Amino acid sequence: MGLLRFGLFHFNVATGELLRDGIPVHLQAQPTKVLALLVASHGELVTREALRAAIWSDGTTVDFDRGLNFAIAQVRTALGDSADSPTFVRTIPKRGYQFIAPVSQLQGQQLPARDASSAPQLTVEAQSSRRQLGYWLIAVAAGSAATLTALKFNWSWLPADASHIAVARFENETGIPAFDRLADAVTDSVVEGLTAQTGGRYGVVGNAAILRRSRSFQNLDEISATLRAKYAVLGQLQQDGPRIRLLAHLIQLPAKTHLNVSRVALSETTPASEIAHQIVSDIMKKI
Repeated sequence: MGLLRFGLFHFNVATGELLRDGIPVHLQAQPTKVLALLVASHGELVTREALRAAIWSDGTTVDFDRGLNFAIAQVRTALGDSADSPTFVRTIPKRGYQFIAPVSQLQGQQLPARDASSAPQLTVEAQSSRRQLGYWLIAVAAGSAATLTALKFNWSWLPADASHIAVARFENETGIPAFDRLADAVTDSVVEGLTAQTGGRYGVVGNAAILRRSRSFQNLDEISATLRAKYAVLGQLQQDGPRIRLLAHLIQLPAKTHLNVSRVALSETTPASEIAHQIVSDIMKKI
């Protein structure tokens, strides 16, 4: 279907590129395929069986329900959507999903670049509070009524309170490459578990670029401002003598208050879902 537009988003079905207001939005491979299928069938029910046949037909995942639920949760997070009051993806209970937003097809395959000459757009994923303040000062200095008007509009669009839980990529600090995959799987399972358990009270973000950085390059102030995060979850796999353990820290933002740490002893064969279940259970007691 080529290049499509819905709301503030542009989506290139051929390449899987998704932009919001000209800014790239990262999606993992399977959530991207799910989005492509839903958008291509916009207005129509896409059954869970159809999604299984189209995306999981090679049998690479044993737990299809868990994989699909995670993919849908990631699509909603990327679009800023809600299961309770959907703008884009509606759940049809026990049947499947429906893409309900209007979709238009554009000419060409090139996603549009952000127009630098336009008034500043303070999108949630693109701007931190520091950059917002910078735009405000520039507008005052220039004395441009038009810029000030645009800025006030965009500032008012942002919610007053942070409303997300940011789950940073769990870092394998053991030096054992075999645990890399487990660390990634636990991260994804925690995102999925929190999405299900919070019931829409919080958006759960796990796919933003700043959350995929190495721990030494993560900045909690940036995570708080850029992602509107009220909480951050930071995880690490460590070797303690012959034992391997996973620590998951729950941090309240922006004050950076350490609320809890989950400790799980594990091995290469410990299921990621089992580890994530304990972490999510511990987090839900604190938020």
